Order: sequence, then structure tokens, then C-alpha cells
Amino acid sequence: MPDAQVKAAGMISATNLIVRKQFGTGGPVIAMNAHGDVVPPGLGWTKDPYGGEIADSEHGPVMFGRGVAVSKSDFATYTYAVLALMEAEKQGAKINGAVELQFTYDEETGGDIGPKFLLDNNLSKADYAISAGFSYGITSSHNGCLHVEVTVKGKQGHAAMPHTGVDAIEAATHILQAIYGLRAELATRKSKVLGIDTATLNVGLIKGGINTNVVPDLVTFRVDRRMIPEEIGFDAEGEIRAVVEKAAKDRPGIEVKVERIILAEPLSELPGAKS
Repeated sequence: MPDAQVKAAGMISATNLIVRKQFGTGGPVIAMNAHGDVVPPGLGWTKDPYGGEIADSEHGPVMFGRGVAVSKSDFATYTYAVLALMEAEKQGAKINGAVELQFTYDEETGGDIGPKFLLDNNLSKADYAISAGFSYGITSSHNGCLHVEVTVKGKQGHAAMPHTGVDAIEAATHILQAIYGLRAELATRKSKVLGIDTATLNVGLIKGGINTNVVPDLVTFRVDRRMIPEEIGFDAEGEIRAVVEKAAKDRPGIEVKVERIILAEPLSELPGAKS
């Protein structure tokens, strides 16, 4: 992928792989998309998260590792599906159509340099698409996703004289309380779409401070906001911004900034679609 677009997506490098296999002549093109990128493993692992270890269980052999469930396993599943079709064709099965495997690596950062790039540049013209997921059901509507980064700026000072600074962590704590208040309100916004519950909000990343003996002058944290289909066109970013700015006014000397990182609008069910 072009270096500038990769860096704009917050990544170091990325390579998309498209594999096409034509069977017979004509027929539909079915794209099967999966992503190979994963988030860091976090705590609680009893196996090497990057080891791909296979162990026995009461349900048979299982593999342990990052991406085993979503979505590296789909790479293997899709590949074996194509191999099965190839074997069936060898055995005399009449198959007309093409399968396109799309292996991309930017799902965790929004998909702009993965699936979106393939579509924007006409690298894929599939008639049908299968995407990685948990249920593998036919989806006629879907939640949207908004990521924003909130920056809280104060003033550095010495811990021996904290009054000389403006504490960004204390201010961020106050702002976070307001954001969690919004989360409670969002829990009351229920979707009428079967299988979708409520609008949600999560604060997943936070960093700040200089040293233990310094009044912190900068804190940043990131918010994940999931929007139900009924919120198409609703300014979820503006709602968060208003909550942040209102809370910041209670802390003199504090500056705040809300910056969008990812925005994917909800998918609304089209007329005639069946859930």
C-alpha cells in the first residue's frame, strides 16, 4: 500500500492480497474478505498468544493464538473452501463462477486502506461478499462505529507546589465521569432491529503524565461509540464533543480537543430485506 495512505491510517506498513479463481465460464463472483491484523493480546493468557499451539479439549483439538477466532481462521477456511471447489471440479462437478479471496490488514484501524481501497480502486467487482464475523448470518443491518481521541491539556508544575500547575489528570477524571454518564444514557437507546441491543460507549485507551513529582499537563484517551441503525445521520461525534466541552468548563485553565479517528455509519435495513 502507498506509504502516505498507510501512515494516514496510523500504520507502519500494509499489504493487501487478492486471490481469484475462475471455475467454468461466466457465473457470479463471490468475494470472501477477512483481516489478518489483531489487537494486542492483553492479560490472562495461559498459552503463547503468538504460538499457534494446538491442544486437545473435550470438543476435540483447539488452537490458541491471536486471531484464531477472528479473523486469521477465515484465511484458512476460505482457502480450503476454494481447494474443495477445485477438487470437486476435478471430479467432474460443473461449476460456473469465480471466488475471490481478499486478505487485508487494517480492520482494527477502520478498513480505509483495506476493503475500502479495493472498492475505491475497482480492484474488486464481486456480485456477493462474505465477511469475517461471529455469527456468519446474512446481515441486513449493522451498528456503526465512531472512534474519537480526546486531548486534555493543562499546565505543568512541581508536585511540591501543585498550585502552580493545572492538573490535566484531575480534569480528565471529571470529563470521563461526564462521558460515563453519557454511556448510561446510551444504554436506554434500544434498537428495533432484531439481534441489535442498544447504543454503546467504551473508553479503551488512556495515557498521560510526565513523572510522579510533576503536575501532569497532558492526558489523551480514546472513546469507542457504537451507533444503532436508527442513529443514521445522527451526530454522535457532536454529542460527545458537547459533553466533553461542557465538563471542561468546570475546570479553569483546561483546554480540550476532540478529534475523529474512525467513522463508519450504521447500516440500515433496506426495503424488502428480511432479517
